[in-house]
Amino acid sequence: MKREPSRIKSDILLRVRLLYVLFILIGATVLVRLVWVQAFSREVAYNAQRLEGRIFNRQVVPAQRGSILSRSGEPLAISIFRYRPMFDFASPGLDSTRVFHEQSDSLAKLLAAFFGDRPAAAYRRLFREEHARRYRVTYRKDTLVPRSEGRIARWIDRFRGREFVTRKLYDTLRDHTPVAVFPRAVDYAEWEQLRRYPLLNGNMGLTYRLEQSDERIYPQGELALRTIGRTGDRGNYGIEAVLREELAGRDGIATRQRIARGFYGRVADAENVEPEDGLDIVTTLETDIQDVADKALRRQMEEQNALWGTTIVMEVATGEVLAMVNLGRDARGNLSERVRNYAIGMTTEPGSTFKLASMLALLDDAGIPLDETYDTNDGRITRVGGIDVRDSHGGYREMDFPTAVAQSSNVWFAEAVWAHYADRKERYGDYLRHLHLDRPVGLERFGEKTPTFDDWKAVPDPNSMLIRRSFGYRIKLAPIQMITLYNAVANGGRMIAPVLIRETRRNGRLEERFRTHTLVDRICSEATLRKVQACLEAVFTRGTGAPYFRDTTRYRAAGKTGTAQYADDRIGYRDGYYVGSMVAYLPADAPRYTVLTTIHTRRQSGKAYYGGPLAGPVTKRVADYLYNREPDGHARLESDGPRRHPRRIKGGSIAEVREVAGELSPRVRSAERKGWGHARTDSLAQVIVEPLDVAPGTMPDVRGMGLKEALFLLESRGLRVSFTGRGAVRQQSIAAGTRIQRGATVQIRLTEQ
Repeated sequence: MKREPSRIKSDILLRVRLLYVLFILIGATVLVRLVWVQAFSREVAYNAQRLEGRIFNRQVVPAQRGSILSRSGEPLAISIFRYRPMFDFASPGLDSTRVFHEQSDSLAKLLAAFFGDRPAAAYRRLFREEHARRYRVTYRKDTLVPRSEGRIARWIDRFRGREFVTRKLYDTLRDHTPVAVFPRAVDYAEWEQLRRYPLLNGNMGLTYRLEQSDERIYPQGELALRTIGRTGDRGNYGIEAVLREELAGRDGIATRQRIARGFYGRVADAENVEPEDGLDIVTTLETDIQDVADKALRRQMEEQNALWGTTIVMEVATGEVLAMVNLGRDARGNLSERVRNYAIGMTTEPGSTFKLASMLALLDDAGIPLDETYDTNDGRITRVGGIDVRDSHGGYREMDFPTAVAQSSNVWFAEAVWAHYADRKERYGDYLRHLHLDRPVGLERFGEKTPTFDDWKAVPDPNSMLIRRSFGYRIKLAPIQMITLYNAVANGGRMIAPVLIRETRRNGRLEERFRTHTLVDRICSEATLRKVQACLEAVFTRGTGAPYFRDTTRYRAAGKTGTAQYADDRIGYRDGYYVGSMVAYLPADAPRYTVLTTIHTRRQSGKAYYGGPLAGPVTKRVADYLYNREPDGHARLESDGPRRHPRRIKGGSIAEVREVAGELSPRVRSAERKGWGHARTDSLAQVIVEPLDVAPGTMPDVRGMGLKEALFLLESRGLRVSFTGRGAVRQQSIAAGTRIQRGATVQIRLTEQ
C-alpha cells in the first residue's frame, strides 16, 4: 500500500525542522560556549599560556661580576667569560653521514692538537657514537605510492598499467639533547680560534649552541688573597664576601624562542631586561708594595720557622692600606694566605709596641719631664706594686725617659705608671680609651676583632693589670689597631681610620669615593707629640731598632720594637711561644708611610723570637723599598751593585730589562714578570718602572706583555680581543689611553721573541 504524497511531504518537512532545531541548538551551544570561554572561563588564557610556555622561554641573563682592582688599576680579581659549545647531533645539517664523518674527522684532529687531552681517535669515536645515538633512521613498512608525480604522468602510467609501485617507509628519530664535547670551557681568545674549525664555523647550519659562563680569575695568585677574599664553596671572606651584592650587579631577563629541544634563539620582547654588571671595586692596595712585603715576610718566616705573620703598610696622610700580608701555616705546614686574616682578625698582647700608649699618657696626661729617672736594676727582677717585673737585658740602672723608650725597659714603664696612676687607675684607663684602644678602627665588616680591654672593677687584681698593661700585657689588640695608633703619631696627632676600599666604578665611571674618617682629632698636645716623635726616632738610632735603621743614611725612620710572651686558652706563658713586632714610620721628618710587622713563633734553638731580630728584617726591607718610590707614585729602584758603576738600560721595553733583571730589586722583576709597566732610565742611570695607565674605561698599553696578561687586562674591561702570532704583544689596534666602550673589539699582534 502506497503512502500518500501529503504524508511523505509532511515527514520530510518534519525531518528538516528537526535538523533546523538541531543546528540551532548546536549553534546556540557553540555561541554560549564561546561567550563562556571568552567572558568567564580561564581556559583560553591557561591553554595560551601552556602553548606559549612550550614555544617561548624567559631565561635569566647573568650580569658580569665586577672586578676588584688595585689603587693603580691593576686587576686583583676579575671575571672572564668562558665558552663551551653544546652540540646538537640530531641537527638536520648533520643528516649526511658521509659529510658528517669528513667534517668530524677533521675537527677531531684539530681538537686533539688544541687541547692535548686525548688522541684524535678518541674524539672521532665520541663524535660518531653520539651522532649514531642521537640520529637514527628505522624501517617502518612497505606501501604503494603513485609511480609518478603530476596528472599527465600518472595518466600515462595508468595507460601502461604501471600506476603504483611499492616503496619502503622509514621513521627518522632525533634526540636534540645538547652534548658537551670540549673537555673544558675556553676563554674568548681560544674561542676565536676554535670557531674557525669544521662544524664550529657554521658551514653545516645550526649544529650547536654556545654556552657562556662567568669565571672568577685572580691574576696575582695568592698575593693579598686573604684581603681580596673568596665566595662560594672556597670560603666566604674578604672583599669578595663583604661587597658581594655590589660586585654581583643585577641579572637581566631575555625571552627565547624554542628552535629544537634544548636550543633557543633570543627574540625581541618589550619585557626583556638587560643585565646590569656589578660595580668595580678599587682597593687601596698597591701590588708592587704587596709583592715586596709578601716576599720579605715569607722569607723571614721560613728562615725562623715561624707560625704566622702579618705585614701592614699604611699611607700616613690618608690611612689607605697599601699592603696587607697574612701568612699562616696550612694543614701541610706550608705558608699560605688562605689561613686567616691575622692583621685584623687576630688579637694578641702586643708587648712593648704598646708602650707608645703609656708614653702618651705619662707625657700628655701625667706631665712627667723627660729627665725623670727610675732604677731598672740592671736587668734583674724588680718588685713594683707587689708585682715582679724585669727587663729582657741589663746594662742600665738609672734611666731617663728617652733611654727607657730606646731600650724598651719594662721596669721603667712599670715604675712610672705605678707612681703616677696607682691611685687613679680609672684616669689611665680613660686616657687609653681616648686613644681609641678599646674599640675597633672601622673594619668590622672585614672581620676586625674588638680589643680585649678589661675594666679595673671587673678584675680581681687591678694593681697587677695596671703594671702589666703599662708595658703591653693584659690588653689584646689586632695589628691593624696598633698601626693605627702609630700612624696617628706620624700624622701630626690626627688618628684616622684605616681604609681598604678607595672607590667604586661602573663601566669606568666613578660611582662613589670613600673619604678618610677621623677617629680622634688630636691624640695629644703638640709639645707631647714632638717629644714622643723624638723618643721613637731614638729607638732606631741608639735603641732596640738600631741594628736595622742606624746605618740608613738616605732617610731617618722612627718606631718601636715589641716582644710578648704568647698565651691563649690552650697555650701558657711558660710554653715558649712569642709574638715579635716592629713598627716604623718614614721618613721621620716628613712621614709618608707606616709599616708594621708582627710574627708569631715558638722559641727554638738558633731562631729569633725577640721583636727586633724577628720582625726587623721585614720592616726594614719594606721601608727601604717605600723610600725609593718617587713622590708621584712611580718606583725608583737602584741596582744592587755599587753606585759608582750602575748598570745602564738603553731603550724602553720590558724585554730589554731581562738581561739585567737578576741584578735589580724585586719591583723590576715583578713588573717584567707581570707585564704591568715599562722600564726606562733617568739621568742617574737608575731604573724607573712606570705603572701603566690602566684606569677603568681607558685602553691600557699591553705592548710587551704576554698573551695571557694582555687578555686579563683587556677582557676585564669588557673588550673583545682577537690576536695573531705568538710571543709578546707588538701592536694594538686601539691606542693606549683612548676611551673605550664595553663590547668593543681590539686587535693585537704578537711576534716571536
